[in-house]
Amino acid sequence: MESDRLLRLHQVENKIGLGKSWIYQQIRLKQFPPSIRINSRHVAWLESEVDAWIRHRVRISRDN
Repeated sequence: MESDRLLRLHQVENKIGLGKSWIYQQIRLKQFPPSIRINSRHVAWLESEVDAWIRHRVRISRDN
């Protein structure tokens, strides 16, 4: 079941094993889900979108 829980940056980093600069670079390249502004100072990511990105990366890896 997909979750619509909001993840903060440190949670996303821990979940995918990659750091802040890599995440923001991939967002600029449209290769990672964009963040959602939750107030004037904070952003978060939908856990369901991050999970879908992980599943996609696994499929790509297994197809090669």
